Amino acid sequence: MIQSMVKVGAFPHLKEMKDFDFSFQTSVNQQQILDFLTLRFIEKNENIVFLGPSGVGKTHLATSIGITAAKKRTSTYFIKCHDLIQNLKRARLENRLEARLKHYTKYKLLIMDEIGCLPIDAEDAKLFFQLIDMRYEKRSTILTTNVNFKSWDEIFQEPKLANAILDRILHHATVVTIVGESYRLKNHLAKENE
Repeated sequence: MIQSMVKVGAFPHLKEMKDFDFSFQTSVNQQQILDFLTLRFIEKNENIVFLGPSGVGKTHLATSIGITAAKKRTSTYFIKCHDLIQNLKRARLENRLEARLKHYTKYKLLIMDEIGCLPIDAEDAKLFFQLIDMRYEKRSTILTTNVNFKSWDEIFQEPKLANAILDRILHHATVVTIVGESYRLKNHLAKENE
């Protein structure tokens, strides 16, 4: 049962919290992250936003919390923001948008990775808003982004919509800002210096 819950989660990798290097990423408050693992935020329908540059461990942390939730039989699903929007667009074209939105709303925990890595046009932003609105105060969402909130109107190309999205995400959210070096670059530079 637990294995199938983890499988359904569609995680990009099975990195857990024990694999996270808190000594390298000192801006991350380990106590706060361990508190997330209690899943109290899901009971309260709260969100978590991991904000920081590329490679600092946002996806790792989001995935670790998701795997913990799945292992405790909480319905969890991981998806990259771009893939999510493509799926919603396809559903709209096939007249199945309502069903698709319901599908993504049913998960107690939805993890949306890499918001802002690729631009989102105004029509797609409306689809994204619909999902955020359906989940608002009913379900928990974890988002990862490397774009500061002030610049979200550039991602969504529609300031009013960006505001409405942020308003719902941040109303009951903990924002974890990570400042630090990239793990990927650290490993790459370490190999170069050998």
